[in-house]
Amino acid sequence: MGLHRLTSVTIGVPNLEATIAYYADFGLTHHGDGRLSTVDGGQQLQLVRTPTRRLVGLGIAVDDRDDLDRIALQLGRLDLPVTRDADTLVTEEPIAGFRAQITVSPRLRQPALAAPAYNGPGRIDRPDVRAAGVLREGRVRPLKLGHVVIGSTDQQATQRFFTDGIGFKISDTVPSIASFMRCSTDHHNVLVQQAPMNFLHHTSWQVQDIDDIGRGATAMLEDNPDRHVWGLGRHHVGSNFFWYLKDPAGNFSEYYSDLDCIVDDELWKPGVWEGLRGLYNWGPPPPPSFLLPDDVAAMMTGAHSASQPIRTGGSASRRGRGRAHRGEARRNDDRSSRRPRIRTGWGPWSRRGRRRRPRRVRPGRRRGRRPCRGSRSGRARAASPRAGPASCRCS
Repeated sequence: MGLHRLTSVTIGVPNLEATIAYYADFGLTHHGDGRLSTVDGGQQLQLVRTPTRRLVGLGIAVDDRDDLDRIALQLGRLDLPVTRDADTLVTEEPIAGFRAQITVSPRLRQPALAAPAYNGPGRIDRPDVRAAGVLREGRVRPLKLGHVVIGSTDQQATQRFFTDGIGFKISDTVPSIASFMRCSTDHHNVLVQQAPMNFLHHTSWQVQDIDDIGRGATAMLEDNPDRHVWGLGRHHVGSNFFWYLKDPAGNFSEYYSDLDCIVDDELWKPGVWEGLRGLYNWGPPPPPSFLLPDDVAAMMTGAHSASQPIRTGGSASRRGRGRAHRGEARRNDDRSSRRPRIRTGWGPWSRRGRRRRPRRVRPGRRRGRRPCRGSRSGRARAASPRAGPASCRCS
């Protein structure tokens, strides 16, 4: 694979200064003008001012110019515009409209860190000393940008942009919701999920191990517990430990460690994951705000308020005009007083989580119990010589 890593992500936010301060607290080094760097990856985050939070750009590295030629040809087959110079290719994703910049860059060589020693049943690998994780005192600093998760109103089209256009490979799939795609040996570098609007869900940043995840998140929450979103836990797809936090603009940022790595494509078997396994293996249940961030409904309301109301044709029947009128009234009411019923991949309005009307129970009956003796059916049953002991507890 000529692709070999994510080089950077550019995020637009309305509150630039507060968001810069957040990512400095998160452990990135600020170099001025919203440019922040990781320990091993260099400058990997650019924050810019925009009216609402959004993904502005994504940087991807390739080995040589032949890779750029191949990508330009693939994007041309998708009828996507390309700007090209000697070592850089720039294009635009057709659904969310963010910029993808592919550059010829050297591969990232991270220094190998010694694996922490753990004691276990019948195995003492750390005799007579304390665990190294509890002795660390320095700030947690992310080592590199790992992956980006994007919400798209057309998940398949955005996924084709990455797979058929740029050349990402699919590692695992959650049917009709998302695919985990990679441009390196990491299990995934980009995930695109179906969403009611285009937005950036989260960025993910590698740290040394689970101890650094816990230490980093604890430090972030010490003075501002509202930053917490979800964690500590372990994903099933990708196997990584995680803890999610929220920046002042509403974007999520993840500390992660121990992600699956795919070195030989022939040995890896992509899986199809349903239900909660598509979300996590263990940990606290994900909050609703993780599945659908709170501000998405507000951003949708702003987008819808600028749209024109539904117009009915003059030849519509009376029933049709009535339906259109009621629909228009529903669309023009005060949307700020209620949360839109949005169908997403997960959650109460998904196919798997759709709310159902409760079963109607006849008077005198209890679900899963015999009829009450005070009811007609209960008295008839009690009179039967084959009737067993009643289970009613109403007396």
